[in-house]
Amino acid sequence: MAHIDRHGPQSSKFLHELTRGTHRCKDTALRRMQALREAGYLRLPKQQEQIAKADFNPNVYDLTAEGFEYLSYHQPLERHARPTGHWWHGFWVSSVSSAIEISATRAGFDYIPAARILAIKGAPMAIPLAKGSLVPDQLFAIKYPGGYRVYALEVDRGTEPVRSKAARKSLERSATQYGEVLRGKLHQRHFGLQSGLSVFSVFMSQARQQQFLELAGDNHAHHITAFCQPGFPTWAEAKDVVGLLLCR
Repeated sequence: MAHIDRHGPQSSKFLHELTRGTHRCKDTALRRMQALREAGYLRLPKQQEQIAKADFNPNVYDLTAEGFEYLSYHQPLERHARPTGHWWHGFWVSSVSSAIEISATRAGFDYIPAARILAIKGAPMAIPLAKGSLVPDQLFAIKYPGGYRVYALEVDRGTEPVRSKAARKSLERSATQYGEVLRGKLHQRHFGLQSGLSVFSVFMSQARQQQFLELAGDNHAHHITAFCQPGFPTWAEAKDVVGLLLCR
């Protein structure tokens, strides 16, 4: 329940991977999820039914109001740092960040979620810029043997234009805004951090991945990009994608 609160909606496959240390039997884990749903703590978001062949995908679980309330009795809630906006985009973000925490923890690294980073100065997720602000899809840090590294996570599902004259999100606008943050180390002043920042971007189109790297220009070294097949996030693919962060 705390993992869902931190990251957002999770498929049963990801939740089983999270709890394999105590629920190595998949059927037992699934029964526990079903029991929590029947008790009113978990729910199945309706949006998961909109994808093709939805019946062949794992169930996606989110907390109910009762689930959030129960969890709040045991620890501070982190849902203010969960992705917002379009549900499918948020689900992809929550799946990738979930896979990062699970994989990093298994590899022996410390995963620092956005809520702990924001709590340092009580800062919002939005980083102020000369014009407007930049809101990462998600924020986290990993403690490696050689020190900490902060990451801004971006998931591109191909729904935004490459360039746009309007004041809307586009690949060009994202590259420009992150360039301003990286050059000025704005994340350090805003969040009260000392470590450097890398931008981890997951693309569902290899063409858009290449276009973004070209737009990033001189800041290319600060960007880590990965390609995922569009559709329903799978554990196998997410695990392969986040492997890029664990070999650093």
